[in-house]
Amino acid sequence: MNKMENYSNYCCDEVVSDYAEQHSEKESELLHALDRETNLRTMYPRMISGHLQGELFKMLTYMIKPERVLEIGTFTGYSTICFASALPAESKIYTVEVNPEWSYISDKYFKNSGLSNKIISVIGDASEVIPKLCVNFDIVLIDANKKDNLKYYELVLPFLKSGGFILVDNVFWGGKVFDEKTNYDKDTSLIDEFNHYVTEDGRVENLLLPIRDGLMMVRKK
Repeated sequence: MNKMENYSNYCCDEVVSDYAEQHSEKESELLHALDRETNLRTMYPRMISGHLQGELFKMLTYMIKPERVLEIGTFTGYSTICFASALPAESKIYTVEVNPEWSYISDKYFKNSGLSNKIISVIGDASEVIPKLCVNFDIVLIDANKKDNLKYYELVLPFLKSGGFILVDNVFWGGKVFDEKTNYDKDTSLIDEFNHYVTEDGRVENLLLPIRDGLMMVRKK
């Protein structure tokens, strides 16, 4: 069995995911509705974080107790709500989305969640928005244009507190990073290079988790 087959048969196995979801905290009615509407009304519903990853974000937030969270890539707001639901009373999440077309969904669910007071939603290019925020963060989620992972990583690192965490989603890129012969296109190469770059970066410690499509966890020293 080659690496690609092993990845397909284990990490992305629906049986494994279904079992994990059945034995995790139940998805709220609000998040279930958001997931359903995202699947009905958007062209790329797979971009949503989903139940298991959302619960992981909640657990990490409960453990870290951040004052400020930054999210690059709001999409329809699933992960935003997961972070916000676990934030301490006075904490905030800044979520930045370049595409305004999805805000008609995210804004509605932010309001319905009762968490709007913890969510600061910004439409714009993250590379322009983030330096203007003048805020230091405890957690950063990078879940935007995957070929720009390194650019966003270097952009946010100066604004990350020592001991803070960066989370980068989709670093397996559908398993393509394992299959150099048939699936290794330019985007895959950039994501693979990013994964190697972080692993060799002496400023941080990192852990690549085989959750869904791969989640890189980075801790700033």
